[in-house]
Amino acid sequence: MIDHYEFGTITIDGKRYDHDVIIFKGEIRSWWRETSHNVSIKDIESLAKERPKTIIFGTGASGVMKVSTEAEDYLRQNGIKVLMLKTGDAVKKFNELSADPSVAAAIHLTC
Repeated sequence: MIDHYEFGTITIDGKRYDHDVIIFKGEIRSWWRETSHNVSIKDIESLAKERPKTIIFGTGASGVMKVSTEAEDYLRQNGIKVLMLKTGDAVKKFNELSADPSVAAAIHLTC
């Protein structure tokens, strides 16, 4: 569960992170992309191979980060539901759904 989010930082289970993260099955890992504000297939391919049923994308405080059409299509073709929300809303949605181990989050902390 995500304890707190504010621009540039997120606290998950009491630990603070100051970089973008992927959360899946209780594991938190750094999330780096080829380009900062655009998600490509390459950026989410390893997560997709883990077969979450849903990925919630936190697109930044102002929603600047975009999931490319190709990446969104790739995920949907692999049976993965895609939700794209500003990060504050994505955090709320992830917390609502976090009891379901098939839900992942890919969270951009700034912009």
